[in-house]
Order: sequence, then C-alpha cells, then structure tokens
Amino acid sequence: MLESCPALHGVAFTLSHLLIFHAFCTKLVLTIILPKMCICSYFSTPSIDQFNKDAGTFPVATNGQPFPWHELRLPTVVTPLHYDLFVHPNLTSLDFVASEKIEVLVRDATQFIILHSTDLEITNATLQSEEDVRYRKPGKKLTVLSYPAHQQIALLVPEKLMADLRYYVTIDFQAKLADGFEGFYKSTYRTLGGETRIIAVTDFEPTQARMAFPCFDEPLFKASFSIKIRRESRHIALSNMPKVKTIELEGGLLEDHFETTVKMSTYLVAYIVCDFNSVSGTSSSGVKVSVYASPDKWSQTHYALEASLKLLDFYENYFDINYPLPKLDLVAIPDFESGAMENWGLITYRETSLLFDPKTSSVSDKLWVTKVVAHELAHQWFGNLVTMEWWNDIWLNEGFATYMELISANATHAFKVSDNFFLDLCFEVIKRDSLNSSRPISNQAETPTQIREMFDTVSYNKGACILNMLKDFLSEEKFQKGIINYLKKFSYGNAKNDDLWSSLSNSCLEGDFTSGGFCYSDSKTTSNTVSIDTYRLEEIWYITSPRMMTTWTLQKGIPLVVVKQEGRSLRLQQERFLSGIFKEDPEYLWHIPLTYSTSSSNAIHRHILKSKTDTLDLPVKTSWVKFNVDSNGYYIVHYEGHGWDQLITQLNQNHTLLRPKDRIGLIHDAFQLVSAGRLTLDKALDLTRYLQHETNIPALLKGLEYLETFYHMMDRRNISDVTENLKHYFLRYFKPVIDTQSWSDEGSVWDRMLRSVLLKLACYLNHAPCIRKATQLFSQWMESGGKLNIPTDVLKIVYSVGAQTTAGWNYLLKQYELSVSGAEKNKILYALSTSKHEEKLMKLIELGMEGKVIKTQDLAALLHAIARNPEGQQLAWNFVRENWTELLKKFGLGSFPMRMIISGTTAHFSSKDELQEVKLFFEFLKAQGSHLDVFQIVLETISKNIKWLEKNLPTLRTWLLASI
Repeated sequence: MLESCPALHGVAFTLSHLLIFHAFCTKLVLTIILPKMCICSYFSTPSIDQFNKDAGTFPVATNGQPFPWHELRLPTVVTPLHYDLFVHPNLTSLDFVASEKIEVLVRDATQFIILHSTDLEITNATLQSEEDVRYRKPGKKLTVLSYPAHQQIALLVPEKLMADLRYYVTIDFQAKLADGFEGFYKSTYRTLGGETRIIAVTDFEPTQARMAFPCFDEPLFKASFSIKIRRESRHIALSNMPKVKTIELEGGLLEDHFETTVKMSTYLVAYIVCDFNSVSGTSSSGVKVSVYASPDKWSQTHYALEASLKLLDFYENYFDINYPLPKLDLVAIPDFESGAMENWGLITYRETSLLFDPKTSSVSDKLWVTKVVAHELAHQWFGNLVTMEWWNDIWLNEGFATYMELISANATHAFKVSDNFFLDLCFEVIKRDSLNSSRPISNQAETPTQIREMFDTVSYNKGACILNMLKDFLSEEKFQKGIINYLKKFSYGNAKNDDLWSSLSNSCLEGDFTSGGFCYSDSKTTSNTVSIDTYRLEEIWYITSPRMMTTWTLQKGIPLVVVKQEGRSLRLQQERFLSGIFKEDPEYLWHIPLTYSTSSSNAIHRHILKSKTDTLDLPVKTSWVKFNVDSNGYYIVHYEGHGWDQLITQLNQNHTLLRPKDRIGLIHDAFQLVSAGRLTLDKALDLTRYLQHETNIPALLKGLEYLETFYHMMDRRNISDVTENLKHYFLRYFKPVIDTQSWSDEGSVWDRMLRSVLLKLACYLNHAPCIRKATQLFSQWMESGGKLNIPTDVLKIVYSVGAQTTAGWNYLLKQYELSVSGAEKNKILYALSTSKHEEKLMKLIELGMEGKVIKTQDLAALLHAIARNPEGQQLAWNFVRENWTELLKKFGLGSFPMRMIISGTTAHFSSKDELQEVKLFFEFLKAQGSHLDVFQIVLETISKNIKWLEKNLPTLRTWLLASI
C-alpha cells in the first residue's frame, strides 16, 4: 500500500521518529517545497469514460487515432510481475527478432495498457487472462497504438481488464541492431590477423531498455526476467543469470536458456552475444566471478579478476548482505559510451576500465581499473538491490557507489589513496557547484534528455562528498550501521532521500548512547576530543533528519563559511559561495557540520552552524584556527582579518603543525576565494611558497596543479611574458624535486604519480634534461620496432616528446592501429593530439569521425585533448560548430560524449570574442530545438575566466617578476 505523504512511507512510529517528522514538516512549510514523489498522487489515470468523452484532448498516435495517455511517466494501474523474453540477433544482417510474454497485475480496471517502446516494429500483440492460460485458450488480439514523442505504445484491449487480476501480454517484435551505444547495439573489434568481428551487446541505463523490448521502462516497475537467446555455435551468449541449458535447433543454431532473475528494474537487464574468452574464480561465499574479453586481449583480464574477488568479499562483509546472484560476469566491450554499466550479474565495461596490461598500463591505469570495478560492484547493492524511486534521486545510486569505490579500494588494495581522492572528488565538483548554473543533488528530471543530464559530477561527486561529510560527523561505525539498515529495509525495492535519512537516524536512535547520550562509538571518544555540547542527543537526531539533510540535497551550491577571530571569540557567517560572481546571495542557508582545530590544540572540535551567523568561544587564545579538519566537510572557508596571514606564517615556519589534508584544503580554498574576489591572488600565491619544503606528495601536487593551470591559461592566450616567467618559476623552485625523479616504475603509488606529473610538466616546458631523456627512450623504442618496454609511468611523456617530429608522429599512429592495449592506445592518442601541426590534428579528428582506426567512443576525449592544445583549440571549436548534426547522430543529445564535446572545446575560453561566438552558437542550437544545461555552465565558466584574467593578470605578472 502506498502512503499519501512521502515523508511517512516505511517509517516505524517511535517517539524519536515523530520528533524528526515534526521538525521536517515544519521545515517544509517554512523553507522547502519537496517535489512530489508519491506515485499514487503523482498520476491520475483517466477513466475509460473520460477518455471516450475527451479523446480530443489526448495526443494523436501515428495512425491518427487518439492516444489514451498524455503523461511522460507511465500510469500505475498496470504493473509488471514477470517477463519471458526471447531474443535472436543475426550478426550478419545486423538485426534481431524477439518475442516476450509479460505477466502483469491490474490494480484498477482499465481498457488499455501503456508501455515504453522505441524504434521497435511490433508484428503481433495478444492478451490472455489467467483462465485463458489455465485452459490453453488462444490470446485475444490487441490493437497497438504508437506515440513516438513519448516513446510509448498503447495496447487497447477488447474487454475491460478487471482490478486485482493477472493477465499475460504476448508481443512479437523486430528491429535493427542499433548503430550507437544504446539499447541492443552492435560492437566491432579487429583481431591481430586484421579480421573485423561483430558482437551484439545491451546498454539500457537510463531509458534505453525500451529500444530492445517493449517494457515498463521506469525504475519503480521492478519485475523478474526469464531470458532465452538464440545464437550461432561460434558465439556464446551471456545474460544476468547463469545458463540453465542449451537446446540444439535445426540449421546449427543454439538456444541458451538462463535462470530467472531476481526482482529488478528494466535498466539492469543485459545480454550479450559474442565470441569472447574468460578467466574465472570463486569468491569466499561461493560466487563464480568471470572476466571476459576478446580473444587477443584475454591475457589482460587477470588483474580485474583478482580485484573483483577481493572487492566482492569486502562488500559482502561490509554490508552484511551476501551478493544475491550465483555468478558475476565482467565483460570488456570494444565499443562503449561510458566507463561501465552495473547490469546485475553481467557488468559491462569500456576496455580501458577493465583490462590491465603490465607492459603498458601505468599505476594510474591500475588505480582506475580498481576504482571502476569497485564502483560497479558497489552498485550491485546500491542501485540494484535498492533502487531509487525515480531518476531525480540517481545520486542514491551514483553518490553511494562513488563513495564506496574509494572506501573499498583502500581496504582491499595497497593503494591507500582514498582519503586524498575524496578531496579530488570534492574539489572537482566544487568547480561546477560554485557556478550559479549548478543544480541540487536531487533535481526534477522528466524527459530522457533531462534524465541523462542527471549523470554528472553533482550526482556522483557531490553525492559522495556529502556522504563522507556525514560519515565523518556520525562516525564510521554509526554510518555503516545506518547504510546496512537502509539496504536491508529496502532490499529488492525502491527508496528515496528520506528513506536514507531515516535509516541513518535509526543507527543512532537505536544504538548505544555512551558518554551521556552521544552518537559515536567508544573508539571515537578516545581518539578525538569532542565539544560535548555539539553531541547532545537532540543534535544527533537532527544531523540525520530530513530537516538538515535537505539543505544539502534540495538546494544547489556550496556554502562559504567566513571566520573572524577576535581574541578568544570566533565570529562565523555563512553564505553561498559563487565563483566569478562577487556578491552575496541571501536566499541560501545550510545546516553545516563544522569541524576545527587550533594552534593550541590538535583536538577536533565540532559545531553545527544552523543560522547565518554564530559565535564560538575558545577555551584559550590561539595564533590561528583552521576550519574543515582534513577537508571532510563540503564547504569553503575564508579567514577574515589576519586569519590567512597567520596560517601562511605557520606554513612557512613549520608546515607540519597543520595536517597534510588541511594543507591541501588551504591551497584549494585560497585559489577558489581568488576566483570569487574574496582573496587577492598574491596572497594565495604567497601561500604556495612553502611548497618547496613540502614532502607530502598530494599537497605538492595540489599546489602544482593551480600553477600549471595558470600556465596553460596564459599559453592558450599567447601571453608570452607571463608564460616565460611561470616557466622560469617552475624550473627554479621545483628543480630539486624534478631532478630527483627517475625514469622508472619504482616507489609507492604517490611516488609514481608525482614522477608522471613532474616529468610531463618538465618536458612540456622544454626542460632540456627531460627532453633529452625522453627523446633517447623514444628513439630506442622506434629502433626496437616498438618492442622495447618503456617504464609505464613515463610512457605517455616519451610518446608526447616523440610525437613532435613528423617521423615520430607517423610511427605512433601506425603503432596505435596495431596495439591491443587500450591503456597504450590512450597514451598514444594523447601524444598524437599534442602535435603543433593543424593538418595532423585534423587527420586525427577525421579518423575519429570515420570510427575505424580511432573508435567513435574515443572521439569526445580526442576533441577535448586537441582543444587543450594551443595549436588545436580553434580547430576543435570550428569542427564542432560545422559538424554538430553529424556529432548528434553519433551520440545523441544529452549523452555524456556530447556534453564532454561541448564543454571540452569551449569551457577553457577566456576572451569576450570567444564568449560571443559560443553564445551565438548556443542560441542557434536552441532555435533548432537543442537545449542542454551544459550550455549555461559553459557560458558562465567562460565569463568567470574573463573576469579572472581582468582582475588577476596584472597581479600575477607583478608577483612573478618579484619572485624570479
């Protein structure tokens, strides 16, 4: 039964819950209007009489008849229980024939059934009642109406379907295998012998299952699936579940029957017909795990298997819930739009996200594979076992998977980099979230294009950062207990924002309140000194209540906390942080879980800032105070008065008195504040002077990142005096650490990452020793016929230097075509894109459009790389404008590649003329019916770049002259 108020759904009414609910509803009335989530009130299905009476008000089907449904969302009067699906793809004619029988439950009497269907030719549709099936009566033929604008079909039944009864809908259909990356599509690969082979693969998230079979293609309509696939003997078939049996048919065809799935959403259904090989292992709980790849790449599957087995064991223990399927397959797909897709039991990956070649894959490549595998395995619980009710809450899937990928990788592998990678995740999304064009984590999305745009850094990164902040405030133990509550309560069902907050709240309310009723474990009370008043029981109820958390999920942006120290008093003020806009927005208020430490004590103090202003009293006077300890909070801090000066002094005197992640946070916040006009550039640059003494590699890398960003901005604008002075500054202040780098794969993960970054920068700046060594290695590699094993961490650098000669560029392109390592191909393609010759860059783009030598899936990244090359930025931008229609055909509006192409070729612009060009192009696209949120993001970013240069270029020029 569905509750009428979403806040009450699934809540057990204890006194504590009533208190939370009262606070939440009060907040709703005062400040926030929640989007309608309750499906029973969201839809009002028209009655049959109403439809007959008001047919003129309804859409018109393709045959001219009235279509009996006018909403984008499906009605809920008919819900699916089970699909029997048969599919026969022909990999020669590149099409497929299929049929399905859907068992449905009718909740209210109706004379039509609405399903999703896109580009499918339906050849027959019939309906049987339970009695018809029992007595083997033939089905009654159904009239099929199509309304492509909503990707829907209507099945008109001859007699009214009665409430609370089950019926069986049988549909025969056929279609071409899709050309792109969605639905049921074809993918190709070349063997070492030069033969092109074709496979057929599915990719359904978020709204593309309807391209493969008519279905109730919304996450709320969960059902079970029994799948049969017909194939040739030279192929194998894979699906979500293990194969039960194979039947031999006439003509040499085989038909594989798979076990019935658990209850799941349509976007998680998957099947593949291919000729791949696999490597397998068994987890501690008995799950068979297999990794598949094309035959020539089978040797690159072993690391993914090793990682998967460790991660699966970790997740089963962490979530206290066994993986519910008997097998788990991971498949490397030659043509794949995104990084991976979490289909339940049959996870599909881009080859570079799954395969690892020890000879050409760097430590960064290995970390990437580990993180992507960890992300998709986390989805087997977050997303598959418990699914969001609607796409507005996709962050419940993606934010959790992003959070867990770092937690699990850190626990199961020797990388030990999760803490610092959380910082990178958060810093990346802050760039987006500090723009006025940002959006809330939970945001309205109705059309397929709007839904696709929800798959962005806000859902993934910000979602993970908010969860990490919550975990830090609650404690790891309580947070873990809360998410276990959440997963167990909503297993095989759907959930929304409030369900998560309720589960996390229960982890405190039902737990052991030691030390006077505070929500943390005994271990935490001994490790940190905590301000007792901030952990009163009522505040713990509060921090996990919708009243607090909706300030983070239902409003966009990131808070700025302004701190002014006056003796022993700290005056606090919060406002929305806007990058490039130098004014306060008074309409935003967050409830911020603050942490801080001081020069007089290493203790972590905590306080929830619930108002615009507040005051804290320190026990003793201190020379400095640092907020957002370890940068676990999702907010930026500005220190007014002498606050920044005191912190800079401490960094120069003894930077180790500040935690490493606090030093990273200070560097990040300082340069963000410069972009908002709250801090002068020379002050932020002064803060980085201590870096020549920094031994913490992540902190050193963060400082270098900002300085390098300034260099590339000046280089693209051809501001030669500043680029030369920045080059001299780099090579003077960082020469000692550059010169200590070896051209090897030795050292820790961080040692190896630093080596890659420093040597790449040094060679880009034409540092003579770097160029000599890279040239030497490249010449030796060419002379060996590409057989020499160059250390993987410097491989991209060596290729990039080698690509600057015509002979080297041509040889690299030849090797690109021959290589069977995706990791190596990525390095070569990047190197080729650094050429200073436009004709070479244009050749790469043409090859990407053709899709044979350079696969279409890599075109977006290629255009992005060329646009970052000063010699290629105008070329890439002109190409996008002139070939927009062709690009749209390849990727589709709202897809990640199209958004990447738009932002990648424009967001680095920093002149008024460029801004005007982009504005005019976007206005043209809008007039043609193409509109994306990324348009406004790009325009705002370019405007920010222009303002930054106008305000800060003279300061940068002066500071450099005084520093070299």
